[in-house]
Amino acid sequence: MTQKRLGYEELVWTCPNCSTKNPGPQKTCLACGAPQPPDVQFEQKPQQELITDEAKIAEAKKGPDIHCPYCGARNAADAVICVNCNGELTGGQKRESGKVVGAYKTEKEPVREIDCPNCGTKNLETRTTCSACGALLTKQEAAPVIPSMAPGTPNKWMWIIIGAGLLLIVLCIVVFIALSSKKESVTGVVERVQWYRAVPILDFVNVTRETWLEDIPEGAELGNCTKRYHHTQSEPAEGATEVCGTPYSKDTGSGYAEVVQDCEYEVYQDYCQYVTQDWQVVDTIQLQGSDMNPRWPEVNLSRNQRTGEQEESYTIVFQTDKGNYSYTTTDEQLFMQCTPGSEWTLMINALNQLISIEPSNSP
Repeated sequence: MTQKRLGYEELVWTCPNCSTKNPGPQKTCLACGAPQPPDVQFEQKPQQELITDEAKIAEAKKGPDIHCPYCGARNAADAVICVNCNGELTGGQKRESGKVVGAYKTEKEPVREIDCPNCGTKNLETRTTCSACGALLTKQEAAPVIPSMAPGTPNKWMWIIIGAGLLLIVLCIVVFIALSSKKESVTGVVERVQWYRAVPILDFVNVTRETWLEDIPEGAELGNCTKRYHHTQSEPAEGATEVCGTPYSKDTGSGYAEVVQDCEYEVYQDYCQYVTQDWQVVDTIQLQGSDMNPRWPEVNLSRNQRTGEQEESYTIVFQTDKGNYSYTTTDEQLFMQCTPGSEWTLMINALNQLISIEPSNSP
């Protein structure tokens, strides 16, 4: 599977000291000035969009930021000296990166408004400062939303009905298995028999078949071809159809997330008709009877013909106190024992089906 990069989005983080939301690249809280601790996680903005600023994209590509081993201040990935205490960053703690922070939503959700704590002006929640007085906008909890049952949404009674239906199906299967396994023996007398035998005649003739172009045998006459799905692969290929999953964002550890998609490629190839020569059934000679002398039909072959695999079946009808039962087999030896008037033990299941037979005088 190929991971396709769509771009980068800016994340936010919440100050654990005052609950203010700060832009991802911001290394200290805009409200209280506290530095971002190493364990604070980045989050996605309510309104997601790919950044186009080349400077920000370059920052995102640098990799995870480093927290100073002396003062804990957050520094860019390529920094050597701490911007806060001038200490060497060798041995500093790199921020976690590669974690999926969520799906990248291409459909924008409505942005709610929040009140400025200083002047009361309503501002979009995506802002960090008030549009009227410039004061910092601290985090405000949204009012709890009570979910409503939308039209067409399955309610609990629908799930109860579905569950009851599944339970009924399982019960029917259990009953069927139980009935099928229950057996009883019945004495039956052979009333009549019937046999059937057939010999297919093969000839070496032209036949039209279909397969992938690469699999057509040498010397065959090529016919019409169409493009068909052949396989899916992880790497792009000429003419392949790209199939991608839902975009998602991976934390780069720098206050930005890399937006990617997992993609596969459906490859289509030529599926063709071709004409070749092969042995085909051109006729079937059949013979049947109701005696105890089964015979194979006489076959007259012309030039280039041969016989195929022979077919045979034998049917025995038994008379019992519960009515007549029919049994069909391909075992000629068993059939030859079933002379009319002979007595047999029949095994009947709970569905009144004849499943096996054996001579009554067998040990």
